[in-house]
Amino acid sequence: MPSFEGIEPPEFVRAYDFISRTPQFRLLRLLFVSRLKRYHPAGCLLDIGCGPGYLLALIGRRLPHLQLMGIDISQSMIQAAHRNLARKGLEGRIAFRQGDIGSLPLPGNSVDFVVTTFSLHHWRNPPQALREVFRVLKPKGQVLLFDLRRDARPILHWLLRFVSTVVVPRPLRQVKEPLGSLLSSYTAREMEAHLANVRFRQTRITSGLVWLFVWGQKG
Repeated sequence: MPSFEGIEPPEFVRAYDFISRTPQFRLLRLLFVSRLKRYHPAGCLLDIGCGPGYLLALIGRRLPHLQLMGIDISQSMIQAAHRNLARKGLEGRIAFRQGDIGSLPLPGNSVDFVVTTFSLHHWRNPPQALREVFRVLKPKGQVLLFDLRRDARPILHWLLRFVSTVVVPRPLRQVKEPLGSLLSSYTAREMEAHLANVRFRQTRITSGLVWLFVWGQKG
């Protein structure tokens, strides 16, 4: 299953930045923030796998009371996020750090809310990653994950194949994205098995057309 976790080459960063600015991704970010608001986030919110920073920019505008932080394994992505947020006048409001989901560079019980979008299927060890999310969350802290689901209807698989040939920049096509991400993603049942390894007090999985929302709260 292809993965481009830790994007570094400039051509990949530019391609991912381009695809992140398409109307489809903008709509998905709006969908995510609409769901996020249901959980009334407060305090410090951490975006894991923040990429070029567009989700954090939207959260910063829609939820201005939050303290925001982004972590990405790729230093090149973090640099792109700095540039993008500077253009939007938000750079001073959001802190960035380079780090791996397998060992987050944060102390335990340090953030109130964790979010991540379209990165779950790239995690090498999902149970360990979820335990790291649990570790950095404060008591009663929450996590909201948003990703593709592999058991989407076959027509959506074919649609992604089409999009991959006519829309997606060449550097991403070379690593079989975005279809590779769909094929690497998890079903709701598989996510239930991963969550069973972590001591969340509450969890909830909601399936959409081609995506999953996974919510959890620490005790």
